[in-house]
Amino acid sequence: MNIIAIDIGNTNITIGLYLNDEEQFIKSIPGDSKLELTSCLKSAWQKVPVVKTSKDKKRDGVIVASSVKPAWTKLIKQIIKESLGEKLHIIGKDVPLPMALWVDEPDKVGTDRVVSAAAAYEVVEDAVAVADFGTAITIDLVDQNGIFQGGVILPGFELGAKALNENTAQLPHVKITKPKEPLGKNTAEAINCGLYYSAVAALQEITRRYAEKIGKWPHTILTGSAAKLIKDDCEFVDSWVPNLTIKGIVLAYRKYIEEKE
Repeated sequence: MNIIAIDIGNTNITIGLYLNDEEQFIKSIPGDSKLELTSCLKSAWQKVPVVKTSKDKKRDGVIVASSVKPAWTKLIKQIIKESLGEKLHIIGKDVPLPMALWVDEPDKVGTDRVVSAAAAYEVVEDAVAVADFGTAITIDLVDQNGIFQGGVILPGFELGAKALNENTAQLPHVKITKPKEPLGKNTAEAINCGLYYSAVAALQEITRRYAEKIGKWPHTILTGSAAKLIKDDCEFVDSWVPNLTIKGIVLAYRKYIEEKE
């Protein structure tokens, strides 16, 4: 299968190219960079082989996206239509969700959370907790039967830092980094330690409570743009998987095709 998978987030848009189910590249681009997005998508699409029997040189591939930001979905649709002459297939609309959800409002759960959870369960084949550290932090639980149970949503590092800066008189805006020691010797370091270690502690505590709920410790997976920053301080995490959402988009479309046949 040849597929361009697109994860439309709140800050970045990540594009992955798979040819014959083999990953070729995954690239993250700021969502407001239309020229760079167009260039990346055109380059990726040109690598997709042409259907041998096609007289109009139609390419043997598909473009699929998960999105949490409607305005950027519209932008990507426009780029794909105008520059590639193709259609964008949206997870949750054109492509069904790849797993069952046991939540109050299934249609309001971010499809990025669901496809990431499905990708994790596909590998683990048992209860799994998926922590995605991006603009927001989401920590979701899939039970041993492969059913999405729901999760928690927390502010990401940048949102937390911004909130402290904008809602106080003297606290500076801080870029979160791995602390050198567990307590700050100045205001900036104190904010950095507070946001950093509160995220690590939240992940551990929430996962522990998930374990109490289901009767065993779920395999815990860390992903997202900020996951690399904290992974070394999360000894309780089993796996670090960059770009899990992209892998989940590919899985969702593959399942959709297989169930149609």
